[in-house]
Amino acid sequence: MRIGNVEIKNGICLAPMAGIADRAFRELCINYGADYVVTEMVSAKGLTMGDKKSARLLTLGEIEHPAAAQIFGDDPEVMAAAAVKCLDFKPNIIDINMGCPAPKIAMNGGGASLMKKPELAGEIVRAVSSAVDIPVTVKIRKGWDDDNINAVELAKIAEKNGASAIAVHGRTRVQMYAGTVDYDIIAKVKQSVDIPVIGNGDIVDEQSAAIMLEKTNCDGIMIGRGALGNPWLFRRLNAYLSECRVLPDVSINEKMVVMLKHIQRIIEYKGEYTAMREARHHAAYYTKGLRGGAAFRREIGTLEKYEQLEELAFRIAKENE
Repeated sequence: MRIGNVEIKNGICLAPMAGIADRAFRELCINYGADYVVTEMVSAKGLTMGDKKSARLLTLGEIEHPAAAQIFGDDPEVMAAAAVKCLDFKPNIIDINMGCPAPKIAMNGGGASLMKKPELAGEIVRAVSSAVDIPVTVKIRKGWDDDNINAVELAKIAEKNGASAIAVHGRTRVQMYAGTVDYDIIAKVKQSVDIPVIGNGDIVDEQSAAIMLEKTNCDGIMIGRGALGNPWLFRRLNAYLSECRVLPDVSINEKMVVMLKHIQRIIEYKGEYTAMREARHHAAYYTKGLRGGAAFRREIGTLEKYEQLEELAFRIAKENE
C-alpha cells in the first residue's frame, strides 16, 4: 500500500486509540510486525497554543516509521497551523480525525461530528493538505447514525480536497463500538475513490482480517481493540496473510514477559506513578481468559509499584502452567 510517497509494506496498521496507542504500545506493536502506526489524537487548538501534553503525544521514536500524527478540530486555519507544528516531530503523514465518537470530542465540533458537516470537512482537508508537504489522510466512520450514512460522500470530498488515503471504521458514531462492523460501506468507499482505503473494525484474528480484505477489497487493515493485550496479533496476521501460515498461540510465560516489557517501557517514558495506573488497564487485557483472571484483575486495580506487577505476573504464569 502506498500513501502518497509513503510505502507501507503489508498494509497492517495500528489504530490511533486515545489513552492506549502511546509511544510504548506503538513500539511494541511495531516490534511484532505493525507496518504503520498513528499517534493518539491531538487537539489542534491545544497544539497551536503550546500545550505540552499535546507535544508529548506526538513524540515519535526512531523505529516509528512510517507513522502519522493525528490531529482533531473543526477550524480549517487552526488545523492547518497544527499540521505545520506536527512537522517538528517528523511524522511521515498527517491524519485528520473525523471518526472519534467520544462525547467530549464529537459534541464539541471535532471527530465524528464533522461527518454531519461535509463542506467543512472538505475545507479542513484542503487547508491541511495545502499547509504541509507530506501526505494527508482522513479517518472516518460509516456515518453519524443509521439515518445519515455518508461515508462515501465524505471519502469523495476528502479525495477531491487532497487526501491521500481514507481509513473507514464500519460503524456509525451512534453505534460507538457496539454491534457488528458494516463491510458493505467500506467496500462502497473503496469503489468510489482512487486513493487507498484502510478497513477498520472487528479485526481480532486471522479470520476476521481475511474477511475484511475479502469483503471490502480494501488496500490495508487497521487493528484497534484487537491488539489490546495482544500485540503479537500483528505477527500472526503477517504470517497468515503473507505466507498462509497459522502461528501457534503464545505461551502464558510469553504473555507475562511481554506485559512486563510493555509496562517497563511506559515507566521509561512517563514515570512509575503514571505507568502503574495505566498498567492496570493494560494488564487486565493481558490476563483476560486466563485461569484466575478475574481475581488477578481485581488485584491489578490496586497496584502501585512495578515490583508488585512483576510478582503478580510470576504467580499468574505459575497458576496457568
